[in-house]
Amino acid sequence: MATAKTRSRKTRFRLALVLLFAVLLGAAWFAWGTDLRKTGEAGTAYAARVGCSCRFVAGRSLDDCAKDKLEGMELVSLSEDAQAKSVTASIPLIASDTATYREGYGCVLKEWER
Repeated sequence: MATAKTRSRKTRFRLALVLLFAVLLGAAWFAWGTDLRKTGEAGTAYAARVGCSCRFVAGRSLDDCAKDKLEGMELVSLSEDAQAKSVTASIPLIASDTATYREGYGCVLKEWER
């Protein structure tokens, strides 16, 4: 049977590991986060526009359109709003973008904030 002192040591060790992981994750985000976000924004914009065109111009199903993603875009997920005729592409915790079908214009991206 473990003593209170042993349990306390284990708890402190686990807490130290969690804190170390959080610090390393923060350092990695600081080092690569901006580039990762910018790349993610470009990737989701591309996927949203292509997915919207595939779905609402070509008339294919969204599942079929997901097959058109380029190699390396495995993290990008597509979802549709059939009523708004829009497709949203997202990478969890990184970026998201939406393209909407407009008669006479095709699929257009929502304006990016600068």
